[in-house]
Amino acid sequence: MKNKKVEGIIAEIIDQYAYADKSDRPWIIGFSGGKDSTVLLTLVWIALQRIREQMPFPFQLRRKVYIVCNDTMVENPIIANYVEDVLAKISEAARDQDLPILVKKTTPKLEETFWTNVIGKGYPVPNTAFRWCTDKLKIRPTSSFLLEQIDDKGEAIVLLGTRYEESATRERSMRKHEVTGSRLSKHQTTVNTYVYAPIKEMIIDEIWYIINTVKSPWGFDNSILFKIYADASADDYECPTVVVNREHNSCGQSRFGCWTCTVVKNDKSMSSLVNNGQNWMEPLMEFRNRLVEGRNLTENRSDTRRNGQEAVREDGSFNGNYTAEYRYQILKDLLIVQKEVQKDRPHITLINNQELIAIQVTWNRDGYFDHTVGDLYKEIYNKEISTNNIKSLDDTERRILKEVCEEEPGYYHLIDNLIALQETKTLMISKYGLHNDVEKRIENFVNQY
Repeated sequence: MKNKKVEGIIAEIIDQYAYADKSDRPWIIGFSGGKDSTVLLTLVWIALQRIREQMPFPFQLRRKVYIVCNDTMVENPIIANYVEDVLAKISEAARDQDLPILVKKTTPKLEETFWTNVIGKGYPVPNTAFRWCTDKLKIRPTSSFLLEQIDDKGEAIVLLGTRYEESATRERSMRKHEVTGSRLSKHQTTVNTYVYAPIKEMIIDEIWYIINTVKSPWGFDNSILFKIYADASADDYECPTVVVNREHNSCGQSRFGCWTCTVVKNDKSMSSLVNNGQNWMEPLMEFRNRLVEGRNLTENRSDTRRNGQEAVREDGSFNGNYTAEYRYQILKDLLIVQKEVQKDRPHITLINNQELIAIQVTWNRDGYFDHTVGDLYKEIYNKEISTNNIKSLDDTERRILKEVCEEEPGYYHLIDNLIALQETKTLMISKYGLHNDVEKRIENFVNQY
């Protein structure tokens, strides 16, 4: 490799891994599959290869390097599929090359996924004022893994692909926590954790230079990543790149995130992907836009939040969690979109069965029995949803129950609702409040009769 700056970064990584730090505290690389984390991993990988080649003792590679990829479960499907392929290659190549690189994928807890929160609990989709998604979908899952390593080794070092050039705000934040004369800085939130940012001084042209000219040490085709970025780049995000292949015209700095992201006004990367031939993504883009449009409509919101706090604006409109009916409409819309997408991309799942069951549990706990997830799923897919964890009344039991309650059908619905509450309680980790839910349902029944 002839680039002097790149060689200097690799030499620094070798020194930090093998000499400057004599401990075996693990390195943790946050890997998104994007350009910056790809370059960071590339340089670290090359450094480890050189350590193996140049140093005779195997203990020089005693420090484990974890490649931690956080799957929010609502990632842009194109990037999500790409990352799955890359992670498989990384695991295989690390074994073949006998490097201490281990892949770890993190996901949110079932009760904290995007759809469990929005459709199940009625959380309004995130915006700049209420950005609950970052903590629940990204920070908590990764922090849990990080704390496991700290408990095991006492300390850990997180390697980040952040760069000064990304934004003035990012540079201020990075410099604020740097320690003069040290490559490591204290982690902002996690104790006994340090941050190392080897590529912080690299500019975008240098990032693309490495991706386009340095062969992937884990044997993947970097041109796939380049094409994804090129297709997702809106005109106002384009930038020149330093490349040796004339087929590489231009590529942007587009950011990939959740396809459901409602924090940004317009998802430029998804729009560009659709405009560049990924037409199957158009229903996703339109669905995401509908989430934005329906967010603040008073008819879609309750007059209280989930904690019971009043949520009424000065003009009398409601600002609480989503109503049960609106949650049902979102789920119906989502399942229709999923079915449409699966005609061309059958492997893509926008919401999984575990989330669907968790949503039904939450609806039951909220006392919403007007609709069921199972009936809606059958209406759209013309088949039963797989619910191995939940046992419902069979046809014979329902017939007997109806006959017993023939003169008072209201009792049949009450008993059916209570059974649903009891049977679904085991599906969620937290059973807190089940007793109150049952009492509330009986109280509502008494008030009606």
